[in-house]
Amino acid sequence: MGIYLNPKEIRNLYRKEIQKPYFVDKTEFLAELIPLVEQEGSNLSITRPRRFGKSVTAAMIASFFCKGVDSSDIFSNLKIAKDPGYAKHLNRHNVIYINFSKAPKDCSSYREYIDYFREGLADDIKEAYPEARHRQGDTIGAMLCNVLRKYDDEMFIFVFDEWDYIFHRSYFTEEDRGRFTAFLGDLTKDQPYITMTYMTGILPIKKYSASDTMNHFAENNMANDPMYGRYFGFTNAEVDDLYARYVKKTVSPRVSRDELTAWYDGYLNDDGLSLYNPNSVVTALTKNRVGSHWSKAGEYEELKDYVVNDTDGVRDAVMLLAAGEPVETDVSEYATTAPKLERLDQILSVMTVYGYLNYHDGCVRIPNKELELEFDKIIREEPRYSYMKQLEKESNRVLKATLDLDTDTIADVLAFVHNSESPLKAYSDEAELSGSVKLAWIAARNRYDMQREDQAGIGYVDYIFYPYNRKDDGIIIELKVDDSPETALKQIRQKQYALKFQGKLGEPPKTSGRILLVGIGYYKKDKVHRCKIEVAK
Repeated sequence: MGIYLNPKEIRNLYRKEIQKPYFVDKTEFLAELIPLVEQEGSNLSITRPRRFGKSVTAAMIASFFCKGVDSSDIFSNLKIAKDPGYAKHLNRHNVIYINFSKAPKDCSSYREYIDYFREGLADDIKEAYPEARHRQGDTIGAMLCNVLRKYDDEMFIFVFDEWDYIFHRSYFTEEDRGRFTAFLGDLTKDQPYITMTYMTGILPIKKYSASDTMNHFAENNMANDPMYGRYFGFTNAEVDDLYARYVKKTVSPRVSRDELTAWYDGYLNDDGLSLYNPNSVVTALTKNRVGSHWSKAGEYEELKDYVVNDTDGVRDAVMLLAAGEPVETDVSEYATTAPKLERLDQILSVMTVYGYLNYHDGCVRIPNKELELEFDKIIREEPRYSYMKQLEKESNRVLKATLDLDTDTIADVLAFVHNSESPLKAYSDEAELSGSVKLAWIAARNRYDMQREDQAGIGYVDYIFYPYNRKDDGIIIELKVDDSPETALKQIRQKQYALKFQGKLGEPPKTSGRILLVGIGYYKKDKVHRCKIEVAK
């Protein structure tokens, strides 16, 4: 047993995770890794934003494969135990596990940092393999090759957590960072002693390494991961199970299942699977309240700088996203970008990789209410978004007017939004009107789950607002271009959109208040907005 080589402590770390009340079994991911281990030489990198389960997964991998410990008491009751490769690989491999964020105390230089890990690992190797011929000055790679020559079939799985730690510390220079990625590349590229390398962190490798230093890794991030995404977010079924546990163990539950969806869902895989931010869901259930639990640090400031400087028109893109409009982009460009971002598609790709946006079907979108609040913060803090700040004040008037059945005020504010200088004006008539409505009612997001084109009754309603407090009124909005608000109201009634507020079978209605039907007509010729409101009977 060593500090990094087959560490006993890693099993104890994962054991603590499975004992937590809201633990979710993701051990099926191990079944995906077993074929990579059997083919030998695989290098896999999975990067995710903070609090998306990266470190827990790294601990799980090390605990399962690691020699010298017996982890059967942990895994025998988890999903991986049903896999044919379970007994063959449980605790049968040498594992070198390093969390690169566990730097020495008061570390202030790269030499001190890298020597801390290198010397500790070298000591582990010498202790475990005393008969291997190690020479003074041998690199870690050379030492492992010595082991392989002396001890037949002694190969290694590397598990590297927080690989990008040095990119988040100002005292490391760009030269230091280049030396570090070169160290990782030399250690893992085309080496005969490697069974598999698994590496995780926040930052994608290809943005921060030289073109050929670490190109041997199969890289999976928030923008391009159709294979492993479900292991780094919660599925609907998993959140259903967590919510059932929460209701059973909580004396006075204050979080609704629908709130979890509105706040933390929205990360769509290429296969259409929708995922929740795992840390935010668990935090909401633990604290018994929804809210923004988003974890950000240096990357937030990096993105904010690009927005403040309006690099390649990103300001207009942020306004469109805040209005609920998707923005077309090509995130594939991100894989080969330089550290300095100059194009809009690069910036939107970075926002996707950091978890601020979701990419699906060629477009990026803000995934949920939690991230809407993060974009709101950027808008509030940036003077160039004075239009949005004025809009926020007007939006409060619109919400009040809706609840007061004041259609004149609604029409006035819609005209202000629609006719102001806004990137929405470049869109088609219907998309422009729809985006204008989202902006006009943007203040409602604090009290409502605002859904667009939601299935309701026997059709799809343009907008439906589900109140977080069931005592509040529900709101349905239908839009018509070159047609009357009366026609919009007629469609709401005929297609029975109000039935959506009845909720699912066995659940209470989504509102005990009024259901307000809002019909809006916009006439392109005279650019006039008309509005009518009815209370559903």
